[in-house]
Amino acid sequence: MSSATEVASRAGGSAVRPALEKVSATQRLIVALDTHVGRTALQTLAVVAFFLLWEFGVRMGWVSEFLVGKPSGIWLRFEAQLLDGSLFVDSGYTLYEALIGFVVGTIVGSVLGLAMWYSIFVARMVEPFIVALNSVPKIALAPVILLWFGTGLLSKVVLVVSMTALVALIAAYQAAKDSDKDLQSLMLSMGGSKHQIFYSVVVPSSLPAIIATFRINIGFALVGAVVGEFISSKRGLGHLVYNASSLYDLNSVWVGLFVLMFMGFVLYHGIDALERYLLPWKQDAGHVRIQA
Repeated sequence: MSSATEVASRAGGSAVRPALEKVSATQRLIVALDTHVGRTALQTLAVVAFFLLWEFGVRMGWVSEFLVGKPSGIWLRFEAQLLDGSLFVDSGYTLYEALIGFVVGTIVGSVLGLAMWYSIFVARMVEPFIVALNSVPKIALAPVILLWFGTGLLSKVVLVVSMTALVALIAAYQAAKDSDKDLQSLMLSMGGSKHQIFYSVVVPSSLPAIIATFRINIGFALVGAVVGEFISSKRGLGHLVYNASSLYDLNSVWVGLFVLMFMGFVLYHGIDALERYLLPWKQDAGHVRIQA
């Protein structure tokens, strides 16, 4: 009986061992690829494969070039617009609008949201109005904003501010409300003033949520700038995309969209750099992971 059990356990062990070795080999591969170089290589490979499949599908007639364009045609349009300088002008115009509106809207919204912590009465009074304004699609306000502020740069900046300020205000106020109540009570019991509690507890604890809102507002800022250019503009990536789509020039449309993607990518990583500078302790804590 014991000999049969030993044989069975050996057989089971020999069956389990390859599975364990297989799992460990997979884990070793994941660990090897989970580096900056490994991730970058995989991401680059995925992008190259996507464009190659796209080009191959168009050349083979699987998809219509008229409807989706093709990578080689997009590259030719990109080169042409780089050489004549129009792409630099359009990109700079859109980036300028988005950055000014983003900075103004995010700073004003964050400051007002934090300031609402000072008075629960005021916060409860204005909160329904904030919710009502936030429920209105900001894109619907674009014609009104253009009518009030004209068709120039100012109207686009105001539109971007309208799309970013309320998001920053709500996030900052919620973060201020959720700040550590025990620590606030401790400072109050030790004779700390309301201003000291605000600057020593509320603001530092709210910074991670505020900076996280920056990432969301980057996208909203670009959307606001492009929507304003759609409605009325002589320059900008929105103007480029709108005119190209009117002429059914899909390759030029993709040029504008890919430049917008690249712009958002760079700005997002700029926010990451800002977070590492302002919150180094959060980055250190983020490196600790639980491996399953």
